[in-house]
Amino acid sequence: MKRELLTALRATLVTLLATGLVYPLVTTGVSLALFPRQARGTLLADEKGQVIGSELIAQPFTGDAYLWPRPSAAGEKGYDAAGSGGSNLGPTSKALRERAQKERDRLQPQSKEPVPPELITTSASGLDPHLSPAAALWQVPRIARARGVAEERVRAVIESNVEGRDLWVLGEPRVNVLLVNLALDRLLGRPAAR
Repeated sequence: MKRELLTALRATLVTLLATGLVYPLVTTGVSLALFPRQARGTLLADEKGQVIGSELIAQPFTGDAYLWPRPSAAGEKGYDAAGSGGSNLGPTSKALRERAQKERDRLQPQSKEPVPPELITTSASGLDPHLSPAAALWQVPRIARARGVAEERVRAVIESNVEGRDLWVLGEPRVNVLLVNLALDRLLGRPAAR
């Protein structure tokens, strides 16, 4: 009995060290060596060097002069990376229908076109930083009005920031909301503060 107990303890200790210490250190080291920017969170900094966000995590934009991301169910107020996750509301959920209707009612006055579904529904993580090109282009009239520029200029900024499929076959074309908003400020100037 004593020998079996010692064997089990040794196996537990070796497994704990291998999977809890060695493996994480090796994978982190390899990631930092091969993909240093991605391993550090793909953080973006402004001209002063201050971090303003990550390409991989959505953040809220509410100003009319900016592209708005999908709604977020991550955390109590949304866009909380520590609370990443979907709402777990199913298709028969009254709360989900009410939330979607509230979003639709908020967005619909902006356009004669129907609101794209992804601007009404949250993503599985609640932190999806991307929109489809169609959902981004749907927002062009609002952004152009708020910035006082022609819609064609805003449309050109969005279209020039469309990311293609990964490896030419995986996923769908998409637009990173943060990158487009930075491009809008860079190319069209920052909107006047209200």
